[in-house]
Amino acid sequence: MAIDYEVEYDNRARVPEHPEIFARWFREGEAYRNASPKLERLSYGPSTRQTLDLFPAANDGPTTPLMLFIHGGWWRSLEPDQFSQMAKGANAHGVTVAVIGYELCPSCSLADIIGQVRAACLYLWRKRRQRFLAVGHSAGAHLAACMLATEWKTLDPTAPNDLVPAAYAISGVFDLAPLTQISVNADLKLTETTAHELSPIYWRVPAGRVLDAVVGGLESSEFLRQSKTIAEAWRQDMVQTRYEEIAGKNHFDVIDPLADPTSAMTQRVVELARQVQGIAL
Repeated sequence: MAIDYEVEYDNRARVPEHPEIFARWFREGEAYRNASPKLERLSYGPSTRQTLDLFPAANDGPTTPLMLFIHGGWWRSLEPDQFSQMAKGANAHGVTVAVIGYELCPSCSLADIIGQVRAACLYLWRKRRQRFLAVGHSAGAHLAACMLATEWKTLDPTAPNDLVPAAYAISGVFDLAPLTQISVNADLKLTETTAHELSPIYWRVPAGRVLDAVVGGLESSEFLRQSKTIAEAWRQDMVQTRYEEIAGKNHFDVIDPLADPTSAMTQRVVELARQVQGIAL
């Protein structure tokens, strides 16, 4: 039977309570920003969406582990202010967190967005002189995987080539070919060629990098397949990969454990951030 990609990738239809979840994220994000007196709101590029909110850990310094969070929304919606609280769990364990924004399709292309997130990563490098963990959700998971597979010295000779040696990708799409067949592509404007070129599952990943591909247990078979497949494909390239389904979680509430200092998800991203910080420059 042919796969109905429109149904498989329509997360808002699968989770009818998504408006309440999005509103809750705004409330929780605002509350966490208000509770973070050392928050720095920075600009890494010329547009108003190219922002970076730095939530420092209590004892932030040159040896503090660092994590980057990249939000989702099909590369065409949602706001970084909805995700400030995703810093809360890691902050509680001594990890500094940067939450970034980027321009949205169709005002820019997906290739442009990848370039903007790379620019944010290099901004962090120049500011902090640290490697860091990339954590992303949905479209942000795709972008986190792209950062993991980037050869950074081709962009900035002063940066370590493994500037992002680990990524925690939640509910991502890593093979973009199915998206050329669904309505979201009216904004993404992917062709068969560009979908392949911008799919990190087909990129060469340097050996020794680490990827966790995580997905909600209640998500569609296509979202489960996407995470399983990248974990399997990249493992062949000597990348350390893990695949995990989070029981009882849908495409949206799957990221809520990042705001909980006691959650297993927080424990794992803190472990990865500490491992990254332990790599000698």
